[in-house]
Amino acid sequence: MSNLTVQDGQVVSMEYTLHVDGEIIDSSDGHEPLEFLQGAGNIIPGLEDELYGMSLGETKNVVVAAEEGYGELDPDAFIDVPADQFPPEIPLEVGIELQVHDENGQAMMARIDQINGESIRLDFNHPLAGKELVFDIKIVGVRDATEEELEHGHSHNEHHHHE
Repeated sequence: MSNLTVQDGQVVSMEYTLHVDGEIIDSSDGHEPLEFLQGAGNIIPGLEDELYGMSLGETKNVVVAAEEGYGELDPDAFIDVPADQFPPEIPLEVGIELQVHDENGQAMMARIDQINGESIRLDFNHPLAGKELVFDIKIVGVRDATEEELEHGHSHNEHHHHE
């Protein structure tokens, strides 16, 4: 077994825990490790950049700034909507997530940011936008990608819709 280190064109399996604001919000614990093709942009850039040269079994704590993660908060992604446009089954409470459709019928997730009387402010930013992401990671598998995987740009254990 050659002792591979993480580089482009390899399929990496990684255990991870993601902390935001000191709370664990995502973890592979109890699930399969995350498997992805390194260098293909399958994971957020700030994390991918930190993996180069890591070897099997190695652990690392990676802090990803918002702009290298899910982006900064977009001040234009807040929209005020009259309360009477909300379906009655949606509780009007700050922090409630709901799915809304834009004029093209695209579904988007939004969160109720503020309630000002008859006006509800919705936040369309990704829930992790503007947040510093802290990952504890462990490399649990590294292998060369197959020709097919390289051609398709992702590892084949990932769940993707195939065209």
